[in-house]
Amino acid sequence: MNSDVQIAGDPLAIPHLLPPAPVHPATVAEFAGLARTIAADRANWAHLIEYDATTRWYHRLRTGPGYEVWLLSWVPGQGSGMHDHGRSSGVLTVLEGELTERTARGDRALGSGAQRVFAPGYVHEVVNDALTPAVSLHIYFPGLTEMTMHTAQCRTGDALENVPA
Repeated sequence: MNSDVQIAGDPLAIPHLLPPAPVHPATVAEFAGLARTIAADRANWAHLIEYDATTRWYHRLRTGPGYEVWLLSWVPGQGSGMHDHGRSSGVLTVLEGELTERTARGDRALGSGAQRVFAPGYVHEVVNDALTPAVSLHIYFPGLTEMTMHTAQCRTGDALENVPA
């Protein structure tokens, strides 16, 4: 190599020449992007999926500084019940199939690839109303430490009143 520049020693040992350290998600958009990245890497999660007719199946896929990533499967008819995630925010991404999210504002169908982002205290229910199984990815930040269950007291139009169980 004909060059007038020669580097003595190991250039990777000099911190300013190293690539920046990987940054962990810190914003809602970054967590939604992380969910899309994980979803796209099907080989990393598809072999882990199990279906259980008696209870919802879930598997903690990974953790990072202050967050957790969960993989869930839903056979037809399974649901979460009306709940919130305490102090955790979250990103729900449907990987396969279709799920229905129920909130005080009504129902929303979530097909494969759909994402929902929610803040602490957000009350919802997720149900597989379809005839085929579904798989979803959930990221909670901070990691999930509580899940408060709610009961639906009445439903008038789009209004749904919830009382902690």
